[in-house]
Amino acid sequence: MIIIPARLSSSRLPNKVLLNIKNKPVIIWCAQSAKEVDDVVIATDSKEVIDVCKKYGFEAVLTDKNHKSGSDRIKEASDILKLPENEIVINMQGDEPFLEPVILQKVKQKLIDLNRNFKMVSCYKIIDELSAQDPNLVKVVIDNNSDALYFSRSKIPYNRDNRAHKYKGHLGIYGFDKKSLDIFTKMQGKLEHIEKLEQLRVLENGEKIAMIEVESKSFGIDTKEDLIKAREMA
Repeated sequence: MIIIPARLSSSRLPNKVLLNIKNKPVIIWCAQSAKEVDDVVIATDSKEVIDVCKKYGFEAVLTDKNHKSGSDRIKEASDILKLPENEIVINMQGDEPFLEPVILQKVKQKLIDLNRNFKMVSCYKIIDELSAQDPNLVKVVIDNNSDALYFSRSKIPYNRDNRAHKYKGHLGIYGFDKKSLDIFTKMQGKLEHIEKLEQLRVLENGEKIAMIEVESKSFGIDTKEDLIKAREMA
């Protein structure tokens, strides 16, 4: 099950999930991409979004307006849908219309293969040093088992001796099984409030996030400039 959180309000780009790219809303671009991999449900706080999704043949559920994160929203949706604890749940962002289906498939397969009590998977792509300096692009460092060591808005690792290094840019896609999703949303941590990165609560509580390296041209639509870029790409 791929659940796409779609909060209508957005401070930087109001109603962005319903803005059109080639006469089709952003959220529908996302849903149609996800549909190539698995069943799709949109979790939203807006009746307007539900109506648009139904128009295009997608299931959507109404969730609380006060959720602090997309993960909390998909957790409520998974409860509404009564998913079993071993169901694979992929959280795909509702503002990345060009996320490649092959990436969703890789996350799904990694979750199937992962033999752990706590199952959580995410992705990264190799970025250049200039991009690594952008605090809006989250970086991740991994261990020898390809599990995340830390995520940061800062440029990590600090390259003191200017050694050759491939910086890793985090893609905001998460996969869980339902049981792990429930655990994740109950975790507490201090680091996530400093960096404003909810995934840090997992590392702070001693659990692991398996990371997959991917190639992607996807980007989030957060500003008017992003929307213009997306319309030019489509």
